[in-house]
Amino acid sequence: MPDVKLIHGDCLQVMRGMDDNSVDAVITDPPYPDYYQEDYKYDENNILLLDRFKCRQLVFWSAKVEFPLDYTAIHIWDKKTGCGSQYERIFERNGQKNYKVFRYYFINSTVAASFTGDIFTGHPSQKSVQLMIDLITKFTKPGDTILDPFMGSGTTIVAAIQTGRNAIGIEIDERYFAIAQRRIKDALQQPNLFT
Repeated sequence: MPDVKLIHGDCLQVMRGMDDNSVDAVITDPPYPDYYQEDYKYDENNILLLDRFKCRQLVFWSAKVEFPLDYTAIHIWDKKTGCGSQYERIFERNGQKNYKVFRYYFINSTVAASFTGDIFTGHPSQKSVQLMIDLITKFTKPGDTILDPFMGSGTTIVAAIQTGRNAIGIEIDERYFAIAQRRIKDALQQPNLFT
């Protein structure tokens, strides 16, 4: 059974107290400076703190704003939608130089969630579990510890559990933290399909 730790708090404070070598990968979708800034409590210092971690990182980022950190590759998440923002970039740090495209539905409704076998949590930037499983299995190995400092409704942590990875999730919003707790509790009780 994977070791999972969930922390309700400000990632800026929590990550400052973490050992830089305590995780094998950071896979996260931080607040963007051009999207729901107030709702997501955007603070540029949050993402800058990722520089402390020298492990491989996959960081989702807006297609409209420059990424503020160095990177080794840019992957594309094709949302398979015909309107609005049709893709997001995933910046890989401390890793490969191959560029990949990941094609998975954007989970923005119960209908979209039904296409992928997901549930819709109501989070406005929810990723599909299958997208996160694909990223995790391509860029980490079973037993690795994955950090998601912007956990949201917990999709990355659920995918980590389903693929036999340990995980640490941090979320500041009480409502999404509660949703993540329920989803992760359910995931820990399900048989592991991917290991």
